[in-house]
Amino acid sequence: MDIIIQSLGFNAGSSLEAFIENKVGTLKSDQIVRANVTLFKGPANNEDSDYCEIRLEVPGNDLFVKKHSAHFETSVSECVEILSQKIQKAKDKHLHDLKGNGTIIQDALMEGEESDDVELEDVVK
Repeated sequence: MDIIIQSLGFNAGSSLEAFIENKVGTLKSDQIVRANVTLFKGPANNEDSDYCEIRLEVPGNDLFVKKHSAHFETSVSECVEILSQKIQKAKDKHLHDLKGNGTIIQDALMEGEESDDVELEDVVK
């Protein structure tokens, strides 16, 4: 996975970049192609003015999270936590779609015992 870090309006230090690479590197999925991390400061009158945006490029729709807090490290940690939840939700949805509905398959198989006209494609649908 490629990690691209952009800091808009300031220069991010090497310790901050290492922290981001460490945190984003904990996201585990075979589908992630690239992670685009954008850091920027918000308005000066806002105490929670450090923003972090992370876009994970995956096949299909990209995953995107934007958070702000008093420190960049906190913003990055919150973004990574939400992205890991989104990845887990996508995996669960994918597994649920693969399992199929057991009662429909069982009913089709029971009907298939009475007559041999049931195709395997009809059972899977």
